[in-house]
Amino acid sequence: MNGSKVLLVTGGSRGIGAAVVRLAAERGWRVALSYVSNRSAAETVVREAERAGSEALAVQADVGSEADIMRLFETVDRRFGRLDGLVNNAGIVAAKARVDEMGVERLERMMRVNVIGSILCAREAIRRMSTVHGGRGGVIVNLSSRAAVLGGPGEYADYAASKGAIDTFTIGLAREVGGEGIRVNAVRPGLIDTEIHASSGQTDRLERLRGSVPMQRAGEADEVATAVLWLLSDEASYTTGALLDVGGGR
Repeated sequence: MNGSKVLLVTGGSRGIGAAVVRLAAERGWRVALSYVSNRSAAETVVREAERAGSEALAVQADVGSEADIMRLFETVDRRFGRLDGLVNNAGIVAAKARVDEMGVERLERMMRVNVIGSILCAREAIRRMSTVHGGRGGVIVNLSSRAAVLGGPGEYADYAASKGAIDTFTIGLAREVGGEGIRVNAVRPGLIDTEIHASSGQTDRLERLRGSVPMQRAGEADEVATAVLWLLSDEASYTTGALLDVGGGR
């Protein structure tokens, strides 16, 4: 296990992030995850990863804070001594609102966490993985959303805009570091059965929108995790700059 690759998953204590941690552990990765406040949930995911035979670590860190991001990566350095993959999963969504109801505090927090946080985490990963910096290469997978394409009208156009930025960043970064041993891709989940809908105050959102999905159902976090793990794997060795939709056709 000491020689196996190390993966960092931001926002890995619940939902898609937790599913990625569990599946990565099952596939032989050593895993580190960040969480904002729910230490109990994070420790549960760590125990699940350890039961799968992995070495796992949970670190409290808010990706909306550069200081927290630096501390997160330094903690991973001390524990594992290497980094081979980053899954930029941490993100937020705010309460359902029209744009003419949004305040600047909401918008600044949305962009700081979903966009700036992801870019800063990618920066730190590149500093460790790029062959230009003496690294072995590696993989970055960003979590975008089908909202980047659909726009989130009347619900969260700001969230959709933040994910549109992630799409553009994925393409640009893939081209920037493609010759340095780093592949960069994004997964764009659609309507997935996670807690994020409740956090936006829409507990009925899955039931209300499932009819708009061609496959007539919401997806599961594990189905997104499978796509993420494929992009992390050597099976995707010639795939970079890709935006992979996991949205049931919606």
